Parts: sequence; structure tokens; C-alpha cells
Amino acid sequence: NKQSLNLLRLIINKSNADKYISEISKSGIKIGVIDAASEGKEFEDKQAGVGLARKVGLDLALNVFDYSTPEKKILISLDADCAVEENYLKEINDFFNTQNVAVANIDFEHNLEDKEITIRGIVSYEIYLRHYVAGLLFAGSPYSFHTIGSILVCDHEAYIKTGGMNTRKAAEDFYFLQKLAKLYKIHKITSTKVRPSERESWRVPFGTGKSMTNYLSNKKEILLYDPDEYIILKEWLELLNSDLSLNTEIIIKEAKKIHRELFNFLESRGFSKDWDQILSNSKSEKQINYQRKNLFDAFKTLKLMHHLRDTSFPMIDIKSGVEKLFKIVGHSGLINFKKYDYNVDTFYETCLAELRILENSFNKI
Repeated sequence: NKQSLNLLRLIINKSNADKYISEISKSGIKIGVIDAASEGKEFEDKQAGVGLARKVGLDLALNVFDYSTPEKKILISLDADCAVEENYLKEINDFFNTQNVAVANIDFEHNLEDKEITIRGIVSYEIYLRHYVAGLLFAGSPYSFHTIGSILVCDHEAYIKTGGMNTRKAAEDFYFLQKLAKLYKIHKITSTKVRPSERESWRVPFGTGKSMTNYLSNKKEILLYDPDEYIILKEWLELLNSDLSLNTEIIIKEAKKIHRELFNFLESRGFSKDWDQILSNSKSEKQINYQRKNLFDAFKTLKLMHHLRDTSFPMIDIKSGVEKLFKIVGHSGLINFKKYDYNVDTFYETCLAELRILENSFNKI
């Protein structure tokens, strides 16, 4: 932390002839430093975490914008151990200003060059992430996007309107993006990429770092959701967004026809009572549409996936999960599923490449 603070201050003050520092200074980029590491300036242990770190940075950024200019005031969230491409800032700026969007995620690919021992682990983990998002895209979920803090971008109006970043020690990106998605479309920037680190981490209970720690210590293969769950989710969302949903008794009856455990999930969480109240209080179709999206949000979607996993559809291996998903969505890729034993690492990397293609094909529709 001391080395980082010193380096940044040297860049700001242009007080060093070092070629690296000189190049950054010549670029014209303006850098500000928030010192939360020096003695007496540390965050309190009870609050310290990634959520608070993001919030402090994003909140303070609101004070440095020139609000007299018409250009978008863009807030970008990035982790220190990520790598970005040379066109990173330009593509974000161009996308937001030419497309006039409020929120976007940047495409990402995990860095596979640092530690050979983690390659299968990190490839498996990214397969897991993309398999889930592709399944949500197939199901038509409005929450079908990656919840990774280092790829998140929004303008200042969206940030303020949703109440800003939260201070959670983990899943801060998930809950912030969920709030944004209830009010805005989450676009995807594919003309540049973020490359998150494959590092291990003990700091958070889930995510890349935790998954890599578990993989390296336990050597347990990462498993995927059974794609049959995505079919149930798709049918449920179609029902929820249809005119049949305007009658609570009918929508519950139809949900039971989709799958008994979908019905059990809804009943155990008081859906009937909540939906009755929503229908009674909503005065327009616009209000009902908002409540559909608000009630069955990203968290509720994940909870349904977990309920179906625990009661009817256990997690399955990568080969089975990818093959089944591709059949369901009709994706014909370059994978020979019968010969995967020949080279498992190559097979996994091919699966990942095809999942990236599949995900982007949904985003183009």
C-alpha cells in the first residue's frame, strides 16, 4: 500500500525522472489518491471491505466532474489486479456518449498467463459464470448479466438515482447491479476487455478468489446448474409476464403445472399474498411491469435456482452441463463431446470459447 501511494504521488507531482512515471504523466491522465492505508486513515474493521472501498471512490468521483459539459459523467469500477486493453477508456467513453446509455458491463476474460496450476480451475470457474448467464439469457431474465465489480460502468445519474454503491463486504457488485437493472438496461461493451486476475483470496466468501482457493486446496471440480432449471425459469418468466398473471389464483395454478417445486418455492415465500397486493395497488400496465421485474429480481432468481438444485436437479459436471445447455438453446459449436477425454484442458478451453460465443450471440438478438 505504501509503495502504491508513493508511486501515485510521484506521478501526480511529476517529481521523478523514471521513464514509467514520465510516460503516464505525458499521457495527460489526471490521477487522484484516496489514502485509506496510512496510519490513522484506515477503514474501521467492521466496515472495511470491497463495498466500502468502491463506495468511497465512486462517491468522491462525483465531486470532480465538470457538470457544465454535455458529455456523459462516467463512473468506472476496476480492481487493482485487473489488466485492461489499450482502448479501454476510449471505448467506454465512446460507447456511453454515442449510444447514450446509463449502465454497462465490459466484456471480460480471466487472465490465464500467470500460474499454470490454476488454468483448469480458472477456466472451469469462468465456464460456470458464463453457463449461468447464458442460461438466464435463454430464459429471458432481465437480470442476465455478470455481477463482477471490475467490469461495471454507469453514469452519474444512474449512480445517484439508485442510491450509490453499498458497503457490503461481499456481493456489493451483485446488489448494486440488481438495483441498477430494476431501472435501466444493462448494456454490454464488447469492443474492449477487462482481464480479471486468477488470484486466490481469503477475503470474501465467494467469487473468483474464493473459488480458486477452494479449487487449489480441495481439487474439487467446479459443477454447473442443470440446464433443466433454465427451462423452468423460462416458462415461469413467460407466465409471469403474460396476461394470465393478472389473476393470482390462475398464475399459481399454472406455476404448479410447470413444476411442483416452482409452486413450492413461490408458496414458501408468500408469492400469492405479495402478488395479490401488487395487482390491487397497481393502476397501470407500466406499474405492473415494473413490479414483475422488481418482485422476481436477481436474488429471487438465484434463490429459485438453488431451490430447484436442492430439491430436484443436482449440480452436474462441466461436460454434461455444457452439452445439455447447447442442445437446449440450439447452439452448434466446434466441440466433439464424445472425444473430450483426449485432452481435458483443451476440451474445457473449447467449452469456454463456445460459451463466450453463445453469450454474445444472445446479446446481439
